[in-house]
Amino acid sequence: MFDTLSDRLSGIFTKLRGKGRLTDADIDATAREIRMALLEADVALPVVKGFIANVKERARGAEVSQALNPAQQIVKIVNEELINILGGEGRRLQFAKHPPTVIMLAGLQGSGKTTLAGKLARWLKSQGHQPLLVAADLQRPNAVGQLQVLGGRAGVEVYAPAPGNGVGDPVQVARDSIEHARRAARDIVIVDTAGRLGIDTEMMQQAANIRDAVQPDEVIFVIDAMVGQDAVRTAEAFRDGVGITGVVLSKLDGDARGGAALSVREVTGQPILFASTGEKLEDFDVFHPDRMASRILGLGDVLTLIEQAEAAFDTDQKEKMTAKLMGGETFTLEDFLDQLIAVRRMGPIANVLAMMPGMGQMKDQLAELDDKHFDRVTAIIRSMTPAERTTPKIINGSRRARIASGSGVTVMDVNQLLNRFADAQKMMKQMGGMMGLPGGGRRKATKSPKNKRKGTKGGGRPRTGAGMPGGFPGGMPQLPPGLDPGDLAGGQGLPPGFKLPKIDFNKLGKGGDKGPR
Repeated sequence: MFDTLSDRLSGIFTKLRGKGRLTDADIDATAREIRMALLEADVALPVVKGFIANVKERARGAEVSQALNPAQQIVKIVNEELINILGGEGRRLQFAKHPPTVIMLAGLQGSGKTTLAGKLARWLKSQGHQPLLVAADLQRPNAVGQLQVLGGRAGVEVYAPAPGNGVGDPVQVARDSIEHARRAARDIVIVDTAGRLGIDTEMMQQAANIRDAVQPDEVIFVIDAMVGQDAVRTAEAFRDGVGITGVVLSKLDGDARGGAALSVREVTGQPILFASTGEKLEDFDVFHPDRMASRILGLGDVLTLIEQAEAAFDTDQKEKMTAKLMGGETFTLEDFLDQLIAVRRMGPIANVLAMMPGMGQMKDQLAELDDKHFDRVTAIIRSMTPAERTTPKIINGSRRARIASGSGVTVMDVNQLLNRFADAQKMMKQMGGMMGLPGGGRRKATKSPKNKRKGTKGGGRPRTGAGMPGGFPGGMPQLPPGLDPGDLAGGQGLPPGFKLPKIDFNKLGKGGDKGPR
């Protein structure tokens, strides 16, 4: 959604990097370009004016004029001001002292309220709550049926006493749902209300009546981030007519300019609580202003990447791998397959890589990535016998031909996987040694300096991809030349002296997909 804005801001900052000192003219010119970029992204004019005024005031202060690198200070200021207009620190849901907590959803028709209700229920259930979905949208055709389907997929009860399609009293349904939640021991009630194609008196009155009937702890306005300035005006109308306490941004995966997302917090004064992307129930997350600002500026989102990795790699799997490292055991193809499956659970690999710092400059390459590469690797490993997965050295020529035939790939593909996996085993052994564990990684650090001349200037780095941060599997392809995520992210969480490998985008490209269809 913010690709165009990110590209514009990146171009502006690139022009500043060659300057050792910024004059007032440089600051004015930069502020002018940032203003145009924000206006083109459909950010509300009052928000742009306040943003630019703050940036110019801080840019002329001591933090830039006395800085060794003024351009970096400007990026820092813009980042902090973006965080401010997005809400500063994120706010969490307010729960009632005495259950059930009542959450009322409001918004225009087509904004994604019903889908959001299912996503929110699933998320709350994963947090240990027992939510109840209430079908109070009785106007839109099949809205009740849609909520029931979503509730079934989320494993959450749906209270739907009225058939909908214009039949039933939504205020009475909402009122009765509270008592039903108490009887059924549900600690959270999520009320899905009706929307309209536009703001009208009847719509606002019905929403206000439901609010008065259930006395919600949260009134959340669901805003379609693709609508633009109309969405902001609608949010203001709901704020004045119903009294919203928070906002959810839906359809953040769209290709609109995204100005509404940057404007709604400042215009309404209410915090953004969640962000919704895609149609799947799991495409939903808590909104973090600092992480969103970082993505807009192309600085990556390492914290979200770590959280997704923690969710994808279950505790047993992590403990098993830790025990292997601690015990000096060999990293096997079976372990690699487990990690590869977990990475796939994190979503499309292009989305995962996009969260890494510096990847904003490589949008074209990321767009060409194809997850079928990982499907082929999975097929190759699953065509092996248990003994072959544990001891790849026994895979001779005839076995390679059998594996290739069984997985629908060429013998060359099998050879490439085995070669990369051998590098992955070396890296895992190296990691164990660097952390003071069995495996002999320390000995490699004392080898002759001539080893450095054989590879890249980083020295000692595997030739092919052998791992990724946070438990990514070894054997994954390489990052583009010159891009070291370990350096970009500060190498946090890695053993001293260890550098992450590269990924070969050519092996992942859609155009290079020669595997089975």
